[in-house]
Amino acid sequence: MLLAHLRPLFPYIKKYRSSYIWGSVCVLLMNGIWVLFPLVIGRAIDSLKTADVSQQMLHTIAKLVGLILAVAGSKAIFQFLTRWIVIGVSREIEFDLRIRMLLGPAIMYSANTIVFTAGALAFMLSISPKLTLYAFLPLPIVSIVIQYFGRRIHERFEKIQAMFSEISARVQESFSGVRVVRAYVQERAETAAFEKSNREYIARSLKLVRLMGMLWPTLETMLGLAIVLVLWIGGREVINGQSSIRLMSYLGTTTTLNLYGSMTVGDFVTFNMYMVLLTFPVIALGWVINIFQRGTASLGRIYELMTERPEIADAPGVVPHPELHGDIEFRQLSFAYNGTTVLHDVNLRIPAGSSLAIVGPTGSGKTTLVSLIPRIYDADPGSVLIDGEPVRDYPLTDLRRNIGFVPQETFLFSETIRENIAFGVQRASDEEVSWAAEAANIATDIEGFPDKYRTLVGERGITLSGGQKQRTAIARALIRNPRILILDDALSSVDTQTEDKILNHLREVMHGRTTIFISHRVSTVRNADRIAVLHGGQIVELGSHDELLALNGYYTDLYNKQLLEEELAEV
Repeated sequence: MLLAHLRPLFPYIKKYRSSYIWGSVCVLLMNGIWVLFPLVIGRAIDSLKTADVSQQMLHTIAKLVGLILAVAGSKAIFQFLTRWIVIGVSREIEFDLRIRMLLGPAIMYSANTIVFTAGALAFMLSISPKLTLYAFLPLPIVSIVIQYFGRRIHERFEKIQAMFSEISARVQESFSGVRVVRAYVQERAETAAFEKSNREYIARSLKLVRLMGMLWPTLETMLGLAIVLVLWIGGREVINGQSSIRLMSYLGTTTTLNLYGSMTVGDFVTFNMYMVLLTFPVIALGWVINIFQRGTASLGRIYELMTERPEIADAPGVVPHPELHGDIEFRQLSFAYNGTTVLHDVNLRIPAGSSLAIVGPTGSGKTTLVSLIPRIYDADPGSVLIDGEPVRDYPLTDLRRNIGFVPQETFLFSETIRENIAFGVQRASDEEVSWAAEAANIATDIEGFPDKYRTLVGERGITLSGGQKQRTAIARALIRNPRILILDDALSSVDTQTEDKILNHLREVMHGRTTIFISHRVSTVRNADRIAVLHGGQIVELGSHDELLALNGYYTDLYNKQLLEEELAEV
């Protein structure tokens, strides 16, 4: 069961296996030495009891003090090495996965507890099997308590993690939509909702803290009762001399037979020291159980993300296609979202190097159509082709590297303008960034900023206007020098004058590239090689600007409506 929980961590542990091996050696040496400490103390007490007050006694004291210091010093050295190695490894793993406590302190304290308990148990049995039985009498109850608390801790920590994710998502959403919140005067409502979530998180955390606060005192109480029981029974045996006859050897001394069967004071002190020294490992075991439950709860959530596979991935056996010409074809294409048909029987070919504009009413499937080219969504096999081959036969990396895509919803990162423009290129020079900005007609605006290209754009580009964000996104697409350029309503936030400037720049850039742009403005699409009118998921009109005007259909109505709007605007 334990291995099943930790299986996702094996690749990370394997990476540092040599460090864990050396850490294990240090754990064995540290506990192997420390388990002798009570024996040395017990031996010292018995030796001083029988020694005469003489030079021999002073020599014995000096010898025992030196032995105690050697044991303590050796233990300290290996304890330092254990912490340095194991905790150090956990810091490295934290960099990879963040689950440090589970793979550092939890492993270290678990190993210490197991090794020291095994050694102490062997020596305690050699001193008095009966007292050992009394000492470990509460262990079954301790095991039940640990299992009970461990399960409850796991459940509560999972709830806390879920609540924390909910709070983080809400904060992210509030910051991203701050303008909408202000526009609808919802500041107090959002603050109240955040406060409510925070209080729920605090309440769940307090429940966990209370549960953890009960675990350790419970374990300490049980161990304390065991110590009291040993002191009472063992003390009476020492006083009355009722211990069983035993045969044992201490630290290389000659074997002795205790004919009276009594436990010496040194033996009793040794036994009780083991009891006291075992208190912390058992308490640490409860702490480790707590860490383990919290760690596995976190690991479970991380593992869900790590094992999640994208719906759109490379098909088996795809071969590299580093360069595309840009010939695009939709062949009897139909597409549906959750059973709702969006595109139906679309047949269209866009020759390499040509330009196509797509117009149509909202919801007609324009964005869906162009999103199938870079496989943002996957169409039926063989219905979308590039250079005569299905898009599924291209590696996603090669396919998307040759496509510059400006989506309808512009997204900018909370970085500088330069970094946003150069996002799709690994090592973009300043000249390339400037060229892309000029082509997108955003260079003049950038030069007017105090920090120019080093200007931070804020969360989702909040410091820029809608038009500036769109032009920055266009520059980001152009700097990749793509064979296919897709602009999904990318000029909707700019005025007609700025639109003309951008289109003039783009005509030079579009030369030799396959360009597809979606727009609701006739002024944007009129110079395209061909214009497709999409309505109800089907292409109902296709041709040049003049050809479509002659049809006197949807495109003509759109043209006349916008012409009237322009005339009214001039009045």
